[in-house]
Formats: sequence, structure tokens, C-alpha cells
Amino acid sequence: MFDSLQTKLDRAIKTLKGQGSISEINVAATIKEIRRALVDADVNYKVAKDVTDRIKDAAMGRDVLTAVSPGQLMVKIVYDELTALMGGEKKDITIKGEPAVVLLSGLQGSGKTTFAGKLANFIKKQNRTVLLVACDVYRPAAIDQLKVLGEQIGVEVYSEVENKNPVEISRNAIEYAKKNNKKVVIIDTAGRLAVDEQMMREIEAVKAAINPSETLFVVDAMTGQDAVNTAKTFNERLQFDGVVLTKLDGDSRGGAALSIRAVVEKPIKFISTGEKMDALDLFYPDRMAQRILGMGDVISLVERAQMQFDEDEAKRINAKIRKNQFNFDDFLSQLEQIKKMGNIKDLMGMIPGVSKAMKDVEIDDDAFKPVESIIKSMTKKERANPDILDASRKRRLAKGSGTDIQQVNALMKQFDQMRQMMRQMNKMSQTKGGMAQMQKMMGGMGKGGPGGMMR
Repeated sequence: MFDSLQTKLDRAIKTLKGQGSISEINVAATIKEIRRALVDADVNYKVAKDVTDRIKDAAMGRDVLTAVSPGQLMVKIVYDELTALMGGEKKDITIKGEPAVVLLSGLQGSGKTTFAGKLANFIKKQNRTVLLVACDVYRPAAIDQLKVLGEQIGVEVYSEVENKNPVEISRNAIEYAKKNNKKVVIIDTAGRLAVDEQMMREIEAVKAAINPSETLFVVDAMTGQDAVNTAKTFNERLQFDGVVLTKLDGDSRGGAALSIRAVVEKPIKFISTGEKMDALDLFYPDRMAQRILGMGDVISLVERAQMQFDEDEAKRINAKIRKNQFNFDDFLSQLEQIKKMGNIKDLMGMIPGVSKAMKDVEIDDDAFKPVESIIKSMTKKERANPDILDASRKRRLAKGSGTDIQQVNALMKQFDQMRQMMRQMNKMSQTKGGMAQMQKMMGGMGKGGPGGMMR
């Protein structure tokens, strides 16, 4: 989402010249370019001016250490200001009461129902029982959509097909939750237009009737500055507790994420990407600032990996690596875990330095399909014993997987290189000084550029 902004900020900071200190003369052009980059990203003009004024005030007269260039110091200042602009620190969702009630509001088409499913899945993983409530009585198939999502994640959905009164439905759902030991109730309301007075009065009535512990405003990040204006209107009527930005994997310029906290004075609590039920993250302003400046977000990447981490599977894989028995069945298993972590390009953008290298490279979620097709075309014996794959077998795999012999050979070559690397790392970990060697080897990886089997 922030590719264009990241490129322009990087270019602006590189224009900073001078030695010893940052002065008004050498910082003027940089500040002007940073402000232009923010406005181009659809950031509210007043917000862009305020933040660049603060960057200028923070930078003026700052001594530059011998080991730090003026540009590096400016990156640190911009990072601090972007982090503060987006709220400074993570704000958790408030889940209080028996049951705790979370009310969702937002415009039509903002991704609210999908977010309801994602949030239910997120809370369920914290060992809390959840009840989803279908209060969208206007949109055709809205109740069915929520039921499909509930079935996917194993969460019960409460609905009243004949009842068209959202206030009654939400009250009845809470009573049902109390009787059935549901700890959290998530109420999905109808999407509405802020100018629709009748619909706004309706959601005000729902909130007054149920007194939720948390009211969230769900907004499509791709609507840019309009999202900020709509959030302001909704907040005047609902006084919501936090914002959810959806569709951050789209082509939006990022202005909503940067402006909404300053304009509405309510924190962003979640960001959502894609349609998968696991594609939901808590919002960390500092991590988002790192990503905007091309620093990556290793912590979020590790957290996503841990969510999909299977300890028993990891032990099994490690044992096979130690015995040099890692095969294509194991490789396919690891591939499945990576896919569960989310959008591939989004994941690569979390690796420091990679996001800049990948900004013009298109990678979709089908990037692994040729690899999977080749492996799934193998017999059980071939998967377990990759070394038996001769020219004849490779031709059969290419034909059976709908690929060509070059792709099969490329997969075999990279799989063999991976096994060799695993053997080396295994040997190093068992010898004195091995860790230093491993670090040296890892430092040399990736010099050929990202892409690998996806090329």
C-alpha cells in the first residue's frame, strides 16, 4: 500500500546535504519534498503541514555524529514523527463484561462482515467463546455470508430471519450469549451512508440498547481522504472507541492510515489485508512507520510465523534435517505454513530492504502453484527420495503438472541447494565457532536477489 509514499520519502531524504549539523538552508528542500510526498499519498493537508513543521523543528540545529549522515538522522526524526502521528503506541481492544459486547459500524462495502469473522477468529484463539450476531437486516445474503464465515472458523452465528429490528436482535443475542456461556458477542450491523439519517439513528439506538464495551468503526483504506471525513462524521454520532482499516493490501495511497488518528483523535486498533480469516493484525504505529520508511517489520513477520507454528511439526522437521532426510513431503508442509501467514508480497515487505527491491515486482498468492503442482505430480516414492528423479521422471512431472522441464529442473536445483544449506547449518551448530560461520553464511544469502522458485 505504501510503495509510492516510501519511494518519495526515500528520494526526499536523499536530497539532504551538509556536514556537521542540519540547518534551515540544507533542510528546506527535504521538508518541502516530504510534505509533497504526504499530500500525494492523500494525507490531509493540515496534518501533512503540521507533521512536516514538527520534523523541521526537531531537525533544526541537530548535531550530526561522525558515524551518522544527515540523511540517517533525518530518517530517525521522520520515523519518530510518523509514529507519533499514527498514535505512538498500540491500543488494545477493550473486552469487558459478561459477556463483552463489540459493536461494528461502517459504510456499505467497507469489509465489515469479513472483519467480523476475522475478529471472532482472533478472539477465539485467545481461548474465549465467541458469538457472532447478524444484525444486517437490509443487505441481501448478509446473514448467509456471516454464517459461512462462522462455519469456516467454528464460531456460532445468532440470527433472527423474520425479525427486522436490529435493536431487538442485538438484545436477544446478548441474552442468548449469557445462557450459553459465550464470553464475547460481536455484532455485525448494516452498512450505512453517513448522510442517511434514519440509518444513523438506528445504529445509535443499537448502541444505547446494548452498551458495548467496544465500538469499532470499520473503514476501507482504499477510500483515502474520504475515509477520514466519514470517520469524523460517524464519530460525532457514535463516539466510537477505535478504527479498523481494511483492504490494506489494495492500491490505496496510505493517506487514511496516516491522517485518521490526527483528525478523529481515535486510535487505529486493527489492520486487515485479504480475505483469509487469519489476515488480521493489531495496529502498531511504530511498526507501520518502519514499513513506510522501508525498514521492514521483522517483529510482525515473526509473530505471524508463530501463529502458524506447529511445535510437533518443527521437531519432526528438525530431526529429519539432522539425519539429512528432508524431502519433498516436508517441503510441501513448510510451504503450506508459509501460505497461511498471508499475502506473499506483504510478507516480503516485512523483511528489511526487500520491500524496496520488490516494489515493481508483481507477486500474487498463486506464486507457489507451479511448485505445488510439480510436487503433487510426484509419486510417494519420488517425494520421499528426491535423488531418484532422473530425466525421464522429470519429463513426466513437467507434463503432469502443466509446467515445463526448465521449471522442474529449477525446482530440483533450488531444493538441492536448500538441503545442502541445511546440512551445513546442522554441522555448524554442532561445532565450536559454528554460530559465527552460520551468521557469515546467512549474511551472504539473498545476494542474487529475491524471487527464487517464484521466478
